[in-house]
Amino acid sequence: MKRDVIFEIFSFLKQNGIASSENEFSQEWLGQCESYFRGLRFKKTEPSMGVVAICGSRLLKAGNEMIARPRYHLLGEQFIAMSEKCRALVDADSVEFDLAP
Repeated sequence: MKRDVIFEIFSFLKQNGIASSENEFSQEWLGQCESYFRGLRFKKTEPSMGVVAICGSRLLKAGNEMIARPRYHLLGEQFIAMSEKCRALVDADSVEFDLAP
């Protein structure tokens, strides 16, 4: 599931000319070494939850900056929607604490 979301985000960014390569996406959007995304694809492994969180945070920040500009408002909304997918994955993996006395 995490892998599908990360691949969807890469596809979206590439189609919109924001990430030109897997290397760039790995470094700029996932906060990893340039071969990270390629490794996910070849090894068919899942990204770490930290990578999902970093990607979601970066998408949210970029989306909020874009929304402030009318020309990029729609694109900003799409960034925020993708960020919310990442956030949902992180939330679903979170540990619940029993705080009852």
